[in-house]
Amino acid sequence: MGQQLQSVAAAPCVCLAREPESREVGGRVGNRKAVGGGNGESDVERKPPREKTAEERAFIAQALRNNENLRSVVALDDDRVNAVIDLMWQDTVPEGKKLIQQGCFDAHYFYVVQHGCFVVTAENGWCRGVPMTLQRLRDGSSFGELALLYLVPRAATVQAQVESVVWVIDRTNFKKVLMRASEERINQYMKHLNSVDLLSKLTTNDKLSIAGALVEKHFKEREVIIRQGDPGSTFFILVEGEVAIRKDNRELSRRMADPTCKTTIYFGERALLENEPRAATVEVCSSYAKALALDRESFDLLLGPLRDIGKGPARPQARVTPTTCSLQNIPFDKLSRVGLLGCGGFGTVELMEHLDTGETYALKGISKGFVVKVGAQQNIMNEKLLMSMVDSPFIIKLYSCYNRPHSLFFLMEVALGGELFTLYNEHNFHGKVGHAKFYAASVLCAFEHLHERHIIYRDLKPENLLVSGNGWLKLTDFGLAKYSLLRTYTTCGTPEYFAPEVIESTGHTLAVDWWAYGVIIYEWLAGHSPFEASTPMKIYQKIRHGIDRVDFPTACRGDAGDLIRALLKRSPSERLPCLLNGTENIRKHKWFQDFDWQRFTDSTMDPPFVPVVETKADLANFKVDESALPMQIPYKDDGTGWDQGFEV
Repeated sequence: MGQQLQSVAAAPCVCLAREPESREVGGRVGNRKAVGGGNGESDVERKPPREKTAEERAFIAQALRNNENLRSVVALDDDRVNAVIDLMWQDTVPEGKKLIQQGCFDAHYFYVVQHGCFVVTAENGWCRGVPMTLQRLRDGSSFGELALLYLVPRAATVQAQVESVVWVIDRTNFKKVLMRASEERINQYMKHLNSVDLLSKLTTNDKLSIAGALVEKHFKEREVIIRQGDPGSTFFILVEGEVAIRKDNRELSRRMADPTCKTTIYFGERALLENEPRAATVEVCSSYAKALALDRESFDLLLGPLRDIGKGPARPQARVTPTTCSLQNIPFDKLSRVGLLGCGGFGTVELMEHLDTGETYALKGISKGFVVKVGAQQNIMNEKLLMSMVDSPFIIKLYSCYNRPHSLFFLMEVALGGELFTLYNEHNFHGKVGHAKFYAASVLCAFEHLHERHIIYRDLKPENLLVSGNGWLKLTDFGLAKYSLLRTYTTCGTPEYFAPEVIESTGHTLAVDWWAYGVIIYEWLAGHSPFEASTPMKIYQKIRHGIDRVDFPTACRGDAGDLIRALLKRSPSERLPCLLNGTENIRKHKWFQDFDWQRFTDSTMDPPFVPVVETKADLANFKVDESALPMQIPYKDDGTGWDQGFEV
């Protein structure tokens, strides 16, 4: 894939961020690197916006609209353009100053050239040390679009050829503009919540928390939202459509949602108090209905039991306390290195053998210097927390953690069958339906386990799936996962698997995992992802255009195509597992009609492929160049104690 630069004839723009590195296996490109996830925003310099003349505003607006890359990730309507202009400040760049340095992790800003000239140069592997001039940026040019989305190393150097003037906006302020649509949605939800008598004791902040946790649900005509006699744990607010209320098979009334919010229709509110049987049946009688849903567990995690609100002393805001599993105390000095399983910019993964028991493990080492450089201190601590919360046969287990002067270590379950990406390419599994169904079922079970614990995974791809020695699949790498009951806004993941709401920064939920699930099924069947392109911006443009513009090869048609399209819905709440009955919609889909779920659940099903693993120390399925080890980044303890509590 390589580094890519694009320009628009009317007003040049250049996307100055390094593309995810890739490798080729069997003629296919893979090992797509994830992006984002760093938290190094607090020390980013931001200047107060500068007042602008009408001419300056018109100039900046034209530059923004001429930037094809920027248009591919966000709808630049007049309101958003003006909001971005309002937040921009002006800087003077002296002649010779490098505004951007290739390889640096300082990709926080987007620039519009008011006047002057910048030269764009880059060093490529085949001409190391000899900068290549790629472009000259003059009045009206703009650059740094990817910096508005996520943190990645700069792919080129931009140096002022003469004294120049630029308009600047940082990522945080830009995302605030994009988040306004989400804020408007939350305000609309608040109007509904203010009309619910049972919630009258909640403070405004409480209701804002609840509004952020509401999930949209879509229903068809004659679909039952709640059924009389069933146990109830979910509260609904009807926002579109008409429902019939029935009791003992007799219709009591019909209610239609009021789009102006003057009258709020809600039902099942007692479910927020007790697990009582439903007192009546609510059935959709319009062709379509939409409701906002909230389950009691989420309510209790956010605010505590509703019955206790207003009683006794003031309670702390937001009781989000994830439950963790006990880890093992395996002494670090009892581990002996067998060999290398993999390496990346973060560090290495090595196969280790316990000196006393002979058991083998995967030891993931992470450079503290790298963590600090990319501002990922909180992400690493979060990764440890989330891995300690899960216990599933479809997810790599965490056994222990170690904190050493220059590195942090995760001691994990090892899957010696290899990386699924590599196996697919080496054994030509693409297009084999039996393989795709087995692996899709495994990911489904892994996601169910995570989502029950309110964990959004956010980086599904074949590179993050490992095969154990007996052929069963294991999900690995929690570097971008997040525990959240609310919408979250970090742009992170692997570009080809981004959901539209991740690109547009409008807030995302567990539904992003189901989008990625649709992408990976397509990839397993077609041999490439549906939104594959040469640059990140072209990928994002394809994703925003939607699945309807994607060509479906023969293997992706029929029932498979129907499932893929049902997962790759632009609206998160319309994705198949987000509808009534949840993941059962996938299990009962026609594509899985000949799949024996019982044998799969009992682990009596034969996997479609069993790798050759001769011993517990067999490295044959991992081909790693030991000379390609990452360069160590020096680490000096800054005294903040960010890594305290990591070791177990």
